[in-house]
Amino acid sequence: MYPITLDGISVEEKREEIRAYFHNTFDLFEKVFELLKDESVFYKKSEPTRHPMIFYFGHTATFFVNKLINMKIITQRINPEFESIFAVGVDEMSWDDLEEARYKWPEISQVRAYRDAVRKLVDKLIMDLDFTLEIQADSPMWVILMGIEHERIHIETSLVLHRQMSLEDIKEVAEFNVCMHASTAPKNTMIAINGAKVRLGKEKSHHLYGWDNEYGSYTEEVEDFQVSKYLVSNGEFMEFVNEGGYEKEEFWDEEGKEFLKKSQAKYPHFWVKKNETFQYRTLAKIIDMPQNWPVDVNALEAEAFCRYKSKKENVHYTLPSEAEYALIYQHSNLKDVPALHESRANINFYHYVSSCPVDEFSFNGIYDVIGNVWQWSRTPIRGFKGFEVHEAYDDFSIPTFDDKHALILGSSWASSGNLIMKHSRYAFRKHFFQNAGFRYVITQNTTEKEDDIYESDTLVSQYCEFQYGNTHFGVANFALACAQIASKYVMNTKKALDLGCATGRASFELAKTFDAVEGLDFSVRFVQVGSKLKEEGYVAFTCKEEGALSVNKKVTLQDLGYENVAKRVSFWQGDACNLKPNFNSYDLILATNLIDRLYNPRLFLDTVDAKLNDDGILMLTSPYTWQESSTKKEFWLGGYKDENGNEVKTLQSLKNILNDKFELLHVEELEFVIKETARKYQHTISQVSVWKKR
Repeated sequence: MYPITLDGISVEEKREEIRAYFHNTFDLFEKVFELLKDESVFYKKSEPTRHPMIFYFGHTATFFVNKLINMKIITQRINPEFESIFAVGVDEMSWDDLEEARYKWPEISQVRAYRDAVRKLVDKLIMDLDFTLEIQADSPMWVILMGIEHERIHIETSLVLHRQMSLEDIKEVAEFNVCMHASTAPKNTMIAINGAKVRLGKEKSHHLYGWDNEYGSYTEEVEDFQVSKYLVSNGEFMEFVNEGGYEKEEFWDEEGKEFLKKSQAKYPHFWVKKNETFQYRTLAKIIDMPQNWPVDVNALEAEAFCRYKSKKENVHYTLPSEAEYALIYQHSNLKDVPALHESRANINFYHYVSSCPVDEFSFNGIYDVIGNVWQWSRTPIRGFKGFEVHEAYDDFSIPTFDDKHALILGSSWASSGNLIMKHSRYAFRKHFFQNAGFRYVITQNTTEKEDDIYESDTLVSQYCEFQYGNTHFGVANFALACAQIASKYVMNTKKALDLGCATGRASFELAKTFDAVEGLDFSVRFVQVGSKLKEEGYVAFTCKEEGALSVNKKVTLQDLGYENVAKRVSFWQGDACNLKPNFNSYDLILATNLIDRLYNPRLFLDTVDAKLNDDGILMLTSPYTWQESSTKKEFWLGGYKDENGNEVKTLQSLKNILNDKFELLHVEELEFVIKETARKYQHTISQVSVWKKR
């Protein structure tokens, strides 16, 4: 089914379109899991760096609920436990939790029942939510579309994971028809592309759904270049393999050598060697090598092939850039969906549930400009000028803006929804396997690499300055002051939780006292700062000064005096109102300026004692700036009058809630200052309350 547009004539007709699109997506996702031979396979991993299959089966459903809760479209969870353990996927970030001992996976029947409950919830919301046309990013229906497009992504990525499973764990699915024809590989030739000024990015008024990284603008002058007529086929890549390309270090950069060392690869992952002959792994079976199908490789293998071909022919070959691909797309005279019919390319499962010959789908003389397999680029993904995160999913793009994620271009046979749109932008780590291959270019255009990636997110940069920058007006660093107060009251110092850790300064400071500190925040935008400081030894950020003027700053572990304690700190993404079971046994929980930003603070306070050891300390800080954008008024703990006209203050509510389980030890006022610009600051007083578990 093709993706829907955001515009239309009738809201009711659009409801039915969205409803059909939702159920089609939900059904197709579940069909993909019919590839698993039996229920035991759900508890197996395709590779060590991934969760078992059951995680992915539950993940897309919990995504709907968690985003709907986050955006306050619903207030009741369906299954808090599932919505915690299935919440966070894996991209080999330091905050990804792969330790199996932390998880107790449920029965398949329970997950199926949960998915059915989510299906009913979303179906009802689609029919009941108020929205207008065209649908904008602030519409509740946008969050529904976000969940649908997220599941479309996982349809494709799950197929990749299933293809990596042992054949004994996979069965054929009748509806998944593999291409049945293959031949010898065509000889690749080069086609000239005229240079031009390229403008990337789309307007917020665009009629198709988009992820946050697609919006904004970027302009580049691209010089003339040449591009390969075909994707690199299995037959063309075979020369590299037969000539020992995987054994010759000269063709591999440092990351590529590390990949070879870990994987011990001698040929592409989906090739199978039998009696000195190569065969090919499709989703559910092994077939004779289709020489004229595109080779499936990661970016490191594609780059190595380009170096090999460059040396062999004494011509510099490389992968295309994002801007060069835009000109290839323009040369091909392609129309965007829905004007482009899916029969024109190997996309959207229309023709095959596999690759097909590289000389089957031509676009003005260049084949597979879209479809068949994704094409690795040499461009690391970054935000365009004007990039803004969508608050419902603030960790979709920003964690990939690290120069370690390369853009993939053009979609594959398994791509649908947003994945096949002209403006879509997806990026993966270079050693990842996707339904991806490559084509090469001869070009004089260059791609710049950033040595220090300065945090440009305004809010995150403010917090970097707040926690790691200068102090102002004689007010002490708030993170340090909180850690110092907390350390006065703890009796045991084995483990602490810095809840709402933001960019992580208090976590490092607490590590001077505690054997282990876990910093946890709802937003990966914040978590990645502390994680970067620990893993890479520095954090760089942009401090706004005046108008468009700013100053770049950089601090290191050595500058801060944390080089000897950083190993005690770990950072995680999580929801304070629905923490995973493994977050427990703390001697201290420091919840900094958190409770007035939670969607259900009472839920947090009612359960926090279970996370603490006996005599454990809970320290809360908050300026009590209750606002409905964060917390529905019915869940406020203070800042309002009750039905009798009496003022309700937060500290008294805290006493009423906590007194049965905690003893109040200390209350004080603590100032902090956040710099916005050189001449504008927020001066706030937070109330500190220290509680000892009874």
